Amino acid sequence: MVCSCRHLLIRTTVVFLVVFASCARVPITGRRQLSLVNESEVMTMSLTQYDTFLKNNKTSGSRTDADRVRRVGSNIAAAVNRYFAARGQSQYLEGYRWEFNLIENRSVNAWCMPGGKVVVYSGILPLIKNDDQLATVMSHEIAHAVARHGSERMSQQLVQQGFGVALSIALAEKPQQTQQLAMMAFGIGSTVGIMLPFSRKHEYEADELGLCFMAMAGYNPSESIDFWRTMAQYANSSTPELISTHPLDEKRIARITEKIPEAMKYYHADGAR
Repeated sequence: MVCSCRHLLIRTTVVFLVVFASCARVPITGRRQLSLVNESEVMTMSLTQYDTFLKNNKTSGSRTDADRVRRVGSNIAAAVNRYFAARGQSQYLEGYRWEFNLIENRSVNAWCMPGGKVVVYSGILPLIKNDDQLATVMSHEIAHAVARHGSERMSQQLVQQGFGVALSIALAEKPQQTQQLAMMAFGIGSTVGIMLPFSRKHEYEADELGLCFMAMAGYNPSESIDFWRTMAQYANSSTPELISTHPLDEKRIARITEKIPEAMKYYHADGAR
């Protein structure tokens, strides 16, 4: 019994030390986050799921809409790349291969996988009035990936499962279980492409980063308020996946309103679109 307790204490201490030493910071917000996973491994795993999704889902037949999604997405991606390059941090986006697809689906949804794989569902387009509002959606999803929210969730799950180790070790010890953890962390449900919700903390952070990213790309962050008001009205008769478990509409809009002045500093700044 004493030996068992000692092993438990040692294991707990090791986990604590690993967690303490494995912290990173989210760009712009500076929030400290747990990071036990290697981004290259995360991207490899997410790419597999992304490829599976594209094989099983139909891309939009509207070339105009698809080109619009790619254009807006490419502008945001270019702005994100410039932001990190200007700070000598291009390695933060190492492995990113940006790609943007419009999928024929009535769901009011969009998502971005680690590595820059972005999907917009055609069902959300009727709620979007202009490119600024499309940028609101896409920059928010891109922010989740850039902030490594999926990797953070997976790190938390590894600790909760008692691993307290790097992803590569967890994969070697329990590959199937770790794969399942990864898919949950990336936000993918049992049906590939159905995105599970991030925490409200992550949602608020993605809002904040998204405002900055869209502003860097030359899109007006003030338009995000009108978009989320439209989403709130739509939610009165339906619950779109994009906001099903997101922050309360009033609180979200209030926080976005508070963050817009900071985001506007990037709007039409040098190097913006």
